[in-house]
Amino acid sequence: MKFCKKYQEYMQGQEKKLPGVGFKKLKKILKRCRKNSPSQKPRNAPFAAKTCPDQCPVCDGTFFPSLLNEMSDVVGSFNQRAQKLLELHLASGFRKYFFWIKDRLQGNHTALVQEGKDLVTYALINAIAIRKILKKYDKIHYSKQGQLFKSQVQSMHKEILQSPWLCELMAFHINLRETKVKSRKAHALFDGCSLTIKDGKPSLTCELFDSIKLDVDLTCSICLDTVFDPVSLTCGHIFCYICACSAASVSIVNGLKSADSKKKCPLCREDSVYEGAVHLEELNILLGRSCQEYWEQRLETERVERIKQIKEHWDSQCRAFVGV
Repeated sequence: MKFCKKYQEYMQGQEKKLPGVGFKKLKKILKRCRKNSPSQKPRNAPFAAKTCPDQCPVCDGTFFPSLLNEMSDVVGSFNQRAQKLLELHLASGFRKYFFWIKDRLQGNHTALVQEGKDLVTYALINAIAIRKILKKYDKIHYSKQGQLFKSQVQSMHKEILQSPWLCELMAFHINLRETKVKSRKAHALFDGCSLTIKDGKPSLTCELFDSIKLDVDLTCSICLDTVFDPVSLTCGHIFCYICACSAASVSIVNGLKSADSKKKCPLCREDSVYEGAVHLEELNILLGRSCQEYWEQRLETERVERIKQIKEHWDSQCRAFVGV
């Protein structure tokens, strides 16, 4: 079965209508463009000998804008659903029951795993659809503009495999596998997903179908240790929360949302990346279980630093109040 047909069947088989890539529509656009193209690549010419025409209507106003809007909708839907699932998993007491009643979800282990599997499948099949349609674009136009567009989309944070919520789902899967399913067969969200520690440096690795592989480095590039209380900036880079606050020149009391929009990521130097930072709670739980000795040492160090910053904050507030 061709991927286009498989993709259409998958999207049509969803209970709720979800945003997706207009794979069939985009293929028709490319077919129309190929028919209207006045020139073709010479039979023995190298790949780079001919690029997409300067005034190709597909490039200028149809193909890429349409695909970008669809990618934005897919990432937005995935992030929202993943966030809701993980909030349900991490909730406790009355809040957890409130989520169950509100969303009419059966609040048990099986329901959580199934929702996680559905989210992973949704993310992967759309990632593959995007990759395939861009390859087809380059094949038809004898260009590399499809790959350039992919790079631009990654810098705009519209690539679904860059989502911090996918990293959280990976940690979520490992946490479930190592705790609630010890006495029974584990339900796999990912094949070959694991936390590996090499030379004291941890990383999340996951081999997905259709040759997609994820490898998330879990070393903070500021303190050069395993990320503690990790946060993912909107650019996708992961740091310790206290290190991110330091880089943004804010106290832990005020938090990253108070950071100046001009402050840049220490790695990629992109600005406006702190306000929308995501706290990686599932990853924090996973690392705490896997690196217990380091975690206890770091917890004590962080506690001292947090108390110091809180004291300094309230001292400055008191001085401001009395006008000193």
